Amino acid sequence: MADVVLSGAIRSNLLSMQNTAKMLDETQLRLATGLRVRSAIDSPTSFFTAQGLNNRASDLNNLLDAMGQATKTLEAADQGIKSILKLVESMKAVANQALETKIKATVITGNQSGALTAGVALAGLGALSAGHTITITVGDVTETVTIGAGSTQVATVQDLIDWANNTFDGDEPLTATLTDDGKLEFSATNGRDLAITASDAGTPVSLASLLGSRTSSTEGVNRDKYERDFNNLREQIEQLASDASYKGVNLLKGDLLSVFFNPDQTSQLDIQGVNLTPDGLLNIGAVANESGNHGFQTDADIKSFIDTLNAATNVLRRQASTFGANLGVVQIRQDFSASLVNTLESGASQLTVADTNEEGAKMLALQTRQQLGTTALSLANQAEQGTKRADP
Repeated sequence: MADVVLSGAIRSNLLSMQNTAKMLDETQLRLATGLRVRSAIDSPTSFFTAQGLNNRASDLNNLLDAMGQATKTLEAADQGIKSILKLVESMKAVANQALETKIKATVITGNQSGALTAGVALAGLGALSAGHTITITVGDVTETVTIGAGSTQVATVQDLIDWANNTFDGDEPLTATLTDDGKLEFSATNGRDLAITASDAGTPVSLASLLGSRTSSTEGVNRDKYERDFNNLREQIEQLASDASYKGVNLLKGDLLSVFFNPDQTSQLDIQGVNLTPDGLLNIGAVANESGNHGFQTDADIKSFIDTLNAATNVLRRQASTFGANLGVVQIRQDFSASLVNTLESGASQLTVADTNEEGAKMLALQTRQQLGTTALSLANQAEQGTKRADP
């Protein structure tokens, strides 16, 4: 088959149309992808510069996520401090209630018909006799003495009085006296329960000869309830501090939080946690609440605890301020990094993103050129045919 021979005019128009089609394809691709630089072939300098900017923006975006988690850790610590402050205020309220509660003695006063005298012998007094025991309980403290003439025994009413006064002391005091009208009186000045019994080798013995029909005490008032409430709240502080963690980091138990602000980790903020527990910086001791050892027994003891709670409040407020300042730094760097990411991405876009308005105008122009090229090619072909017919 013979080769097709194209005239110069037709060949020129054809090449122009091919170039227009190529340019039209390129313009359509830019409009479809939104990019004028898609690879290093398009523009090595723009492509690799934009790639570097986007890589840095991506690294900073990852750091922004880490910074966001750091702010949550600080917020968890801040919420923990606020809650602990409320518990400390509750402890103060309990201590003040204890301070306002005045202790009232628990008293047993005998009403036997015959008046006693200090020297009357216990042995042979009614149901009481030598070898019997008298047991007195004040709160959780119980002491027993035997009726008799020995050095560790009591023989008379006065001996019993002296033994009771000397034996019960500390937080479980007992005062024993004979009233002016000869009634034996026992007074537990701490307001705790008071009970007196007698026995013969375990068999109960009547105390009517000493106390008459009054063997039960009047109701006293003590502060034991407030001691228990105080210690319960103290335990809640310990538990709350342990629960104030976020993703395994607990700033209220002394953990370290490191926040990085650049991909090279050369810019960072180390936030050192503190031990905000009763046994830690708060230094809030438990109130003794045991037999013979009660922490709210005196007003001075309670005031000492209130002073400790005031000091703990100051510690919590100072630490809240410190964490707040650290949170402010992290948020400032977070905002700066977000702005920098936007700047980097915008810069990369300027190097690679196509101007849709410009590309749209180019497409219209190229489509018009393509149409005109088609018309010109048709005219050139008609002219060539007319020339061939005119030749003899």
